Amino acid sequence: MSTLQRARGFGLAFGLALVANIAQGQDVEKTEAKDAPKAEAKDAKPKKPKLEEATFGGGCFWCTEAFFERLPGVKSVVSGYSGGNVPNPTYEMVSTGLSGHAEVIEITFDPAVIPFEKLLDYFWASHDPTTVDAQGPDHGPQYRSIILYHSEEQKEAAEKAKDSLNVKRARKSPVVTQIVPFEAFYPAEGYHQDFARANPYHPYVEAYIAPKMSKLKAKMKADAQEKAKAKEPESK
Repeated sequence: MSTLQRARGFGLAFGLALVANIAQGQDVEKTEAKDAPKAEAKDAKPKKPKLEEATFGGGCFWCTEAFFERLPGVKSVVSGYSGGNVPNPTYEMVSTGLSGHAEVIEITFDPAVIPFEKLLDYFWASHDPTTVDAQGPDHGPQYRSIILYHSEEQKEAAEKAKDSLNVKRARKSPVVTQIVPFEAFYPAEGYHQDFARANPYHPYVEAYIAPKMSKLKAKMKADAQEKAKAKEPESK
């Protein structure tokens, strides 16, 4: 074998060995990358809260809307009609008392901030649940006290809360609030939405809603104090 042939043979062997080493190194890198734990995304978006809905009627929806939209955890409150037998009712139709609807509010809320049971607590405080088809100056079936539940859990919670309230009232007038399944909600006309905020000096707002707001502030303050007290460590 000539010197040139030996040199070529040596070069070929060296080249094959080099290729093999590179391929082996790539396989190791792939294996290590596959087995390495995946790094968590730094820019992962926070999960959106799971929102729920509640539908309450407690007299004029101008009042109940103003009351509930100020609560922490409540994302939106829409005034409307529910519980009737006529699709797409108007305010004029509902006002006759013949459509079967009640003036209600549809509440979208975060149960992690304000659970349904707490909403019920504020519902009882927002009106007089012992008067039949009437609240303050407003009279008619459209002003009845009503809870339209969206789930069996809401139904059970509402019935339990109503029973508990009746026990506390003892020999006083019983709670007449209807507890019925939710079927449909029809938003009220635009001028009804956010009425108290848009018309703070309206005679009805000043006479009937303003006192409710004072009552709400007092209750929220008392609830906050009670919550803070519950977090305090017990003294030895």
